[in-house]
Amino acid sequence: MFHRSPAGRGWRRGSEFELLHRALGFAALGFLTLVPLLIVVAAADPVNRHGFAQWLAEGLGVSASSQDEVKQLFAPPKRALETTTAFGLATLAIFGLSFGAAVQTGYEKVWELPAGRWHNVWRHLVWLVVLIAYLLLSSHLGPGVSRVLIAVVSTVLFFWWSQRLLLGGRISWGALLPGALATGVGLFGLRVFSQLVFSPLIASSAVSYGPVGTVLVVQSWLVGVGYVVFGGALLGRVLHEEYLRLVAWRRQRRKSARARP
Repeated sequence: MFHRSPAGRGWRRGSEFELLHRALGFAALGFLTLVPLLIVVAAADPVNRHGFAQWLAEGLGVSASSQDEVKQLFAPPKRALETTTAFGLATLAIFGLSFGAAVQTGYEKVWELPAGRWHNVWRHLVWLVVLIAYLLLSSHLGPGVSRVLIAVVSTVLFFWWSQRLLLGGRISWGALLPGALATGVGLFGLRVFSQLVFSPLIASSAVSYGPVGTVLVVQSWLVGVGYVVFGGALLGRVLHEEYLRLVAWRRQRRKSARARP
């Protein structure tokens, strides 16, 4: 009975998609390719001069003591700018494009679409630029209820647009909306979970293992982000398909009712 239910179909899709494996790859690739680029971008931010460490700490939603442990992982913003060359920045941008390609591949697997053509690499560039702008906007939001509301709305809009762009318009906006909503809600829930779990865990891991302990917690958080990003898209597809099933069932029921004498 469970296998025929919407939950059962969603479970099978998650198993076929290898969601945990995708999330681990997202975290590893993000830490190696995207984080170095964001360190330079955050250091060049003329408004918020606290650097990427502050971005990451706010994303984790950790306490002040745990923020200090996160900040010790990264060089000061001024040093990051002084030691970055044009060649190094171009290399980081290329690595960032590979991260966009990985996200696109994940979305294509969710919808069981063939891989996009190589000349669509411009989509990865546009997506990377908008991602950086989205993170900059998030780092400039002030505290309060309005910040939460703006953050959730902007997150939904960003991932709604991201799916449409990276999939090359092969899936309709309406079909992609449930996944964007699920991703936005999931990332908000992950932030609450981070405040309750990762914040004290960073403090205890730093005492037990030093900076390596903090890195492990940050990497675990990135795995959670990857799980939500791909899991939200997967859940969105399941919800969309169940909606289509419901619509088809209602139409069939109406036809049967009209056919009766």
